[in-house]
Amino acid sequence: IVQTKNNKSAKRRQAAAERLRQEFAELSQGRWIGLQPGARWDNKRWPVARFVELMGLLSRSHPGHQIAIFGGPDDLALGRALASADPGRCLDLTGRLTLPGMIEALRCVDLLVTNDTGPMHVAAALGKPVVAVFGPTDPSRTGPYGQVEFVLRAPQPPACAPCLKPVCRYSEPLACLNRITAAQV
Repeated sequence: IVQTKNNKSAKRRQAAAERLRQEFAELSQGRWIGLQPGARWDNKRWPVARFVELMGLLSRSHPGHQIAIFGGPDDLALGRALASADPGRCLDLTGRLTLPGMIEALRCVDLLVTNDTGPMHVAAALGKPVVAVFGPTDPSRTGPYGQVEFVLRAPQPPACAPCLKPVCRYSEPLACLNRITAAQV
């Protein structure tokens, strides 16, 4: 039974990889850095403007890399905002991948810069380097497995962080994320 299950899993993975190659052939060419700008809670999202700023820094420090933007259907606006900042270098995958497709696409990246998200955990499980931006959540509880040392938090987080709340009520909204600069990432 285990052998049959492993064969089915391997075939599903091969099928997902083949679909990815057919739909997004460019992922199999060149080098990629992944960005995951979305998150389940809005207050777990590092500002889009910071991701755009980071893309500028990456274009100078990693000129041979392209940017793959990850996210679900709820992240379409975030993906468009990032992709429009550097359309020649970005592949906007937001809302365009199934779960198996997302896993296969993450296999193609050299690094994932992400908020506290499910794809962060998938990339860590795949052994991909992850830089995770954390604000209201606690990386010791939900950080990327085996890579907690690559979690970024505000150098001077507000007293409320980590609040573990889906809505920010602090006097300086989202200070726990806004205080993290692109240069720190």
